[in-house]
Amino acid sequence: MCLGVPGKIVEIYAAGSLKMGKVDFGGVTREACLAYVPEAEVGDYTVIHVGFAISRLSEEEANASLEMLREIVNLEEEIEPEKLLGGSPPR
Repeated sequence: MCLGVPGKIVEIYAAGSLKMGKVDFGGVTREACLAYVPEAEVGDYTVIHVGFAISRLSEEEANASLEMLREIVNLEEEIEPEKLLGGSPPR
């Protein structure tokens, strides 16, 4: 499964001929290549997949996506492995 995660661009710079940026994912900042979204600016939200920005999105879209990801994580924490497998987990 592939997953793109929304983040906010907090800094833009060049690394050689590539447009790069620092992207904030709710307090965790990572470097990403912005070459596929040349119109991106500081303050924009973008979807990052394997270190590359692949699209821009609004703050509302970013927040909705992040909320959905939080719900998925919470659901995984609530479901016990035994319930998914129909018995006790192997030891």
